[in-house]
Amino acid sequence: MTEAYFFDTYAVLEIMAGNKNYMKYADAEIMLTKLNLFEVFYAILRESGGKAKDYLGKYKDFAVDFDAEIIESAGLLKKSNPKLSMTDCIGYATALGNGVKFLTGNNEFENMPNVEFVK
Repeated sequence: MTEAYFFDTYAVLEIMAGNKNYMKYADAEIMLTKLNLFEVFYAILRESGGKAKDYLGKYKDFAVDFDAEIIESAGLLKKSNPKLSMTDCIGYATALGNGVKFLTGNNEFENMPNVEFVK
């Protein structure tokens, strides 16, 4: 059985860039939110433009919704650590709520529980 992870934007971009440290996650079951999709789309659009729509199509089926409980949890996390982005707070809360690890290379998450930290 393939393990599932919540891929934050950083993780998606690192896999797309071919970072060898992320290759073991390339076949994992992916979860992310539409906020992450926006960030990935915009990052590619800003850098190269051409393939942004292709990647949007590739990852859109993995996007999950979030509810008021996730928003509350994410808001509390953001209040306790203002350096974290809203998207990352919602993603982390979504990962916790769905019982999957939060995959990231964001230094702010390095020592947090339920995080698979990869550089």
